[in-house]
Amino acid sequence: MPTLKIATYNIHKGLSYFNHRVVLHELRERLRELDADIVFLQEVQGEHTQHGERYHNYPEGSQHDFIAEDVWLHSVYGKNSVYDAGHHGNAILSRFPILQSFNTDVSAHRFESRGLLHCEIDLPGQGHVHCLCAHLGLFAKGRRAQVDALIEYAGSEIPPDAPLIIAGDFNDWRNQLSKTLASELNTHDVFHLHGGKLARSFPSRLPMLRLDRIYVRGFTVLHSNVHTGGNWLRLSDHAALSAQLKKT
Repeated sequence: MPTLKIATYNIHKGLSYFNHRVVLHELRERLRELDADIVFLQEVQGEHTQHGERYHNYPEGSQHDFIAEDVWLHSVYGKNSVYDAGHHGNAILSRFPILQSFNTDVSAHRFESRGLLHCEIDLPGQGHVHCLCAHLGLFAKGRRAQVDALIEYAGSEIPPDAPLIIAGDFNDWRNQLSKTLASELNTHDVFHLHGGKLARSFPSRLPMLRLDRIYVRGFTVLHSNVHTGGNWLRLSDHAALSAQLKKT
């Protein structure tokens, strides 16, 4: 049976650490080198009317379209945070057809706008897989409410035996999320399955915290990798994660 390669990356709105320069072009090349079939992105700038004036090399259009161009023919974007100059949110890019998509507001309070992007993807000859892209809040109380909303949404909208991938930036500083998702949704972190430990992904220059995750149901994990150093070093403040999966 063919394998499926996936990746997740908080792209920091396509800007360097302190917003000094645009890194979208390098970031796009690094993601293409991963050769992932499905990519989960967080902090994607859907629109910003002022960046084109400030940065000489800022691409036209949305960032997810710029990254996906000619490689991932199917993509969806979930607008979460809206402000005068534009908006940003989550995105999922796919080599395979996206049958349907939904963006659900899971904001816990008015100071942080957060969403849950869900799409159903048709894997040729392998059936369908449900994908959830998430970026949870910075504060523990808000995250708990968002995790409850995620579990409620998945339980009501996704069949309990359907293959499922949940990926993104969970800001789970105390590593409490995995047990909850395992018991409620029967999903498990790919790095824990493959190597016994969650991946360290933040800050990308010297990863110490395990904030970014890939949870799966209905798959075995063949490989898992954290992408830091070298050409990845001067991009986002998060490290990219990838995994090679096989349906069970």
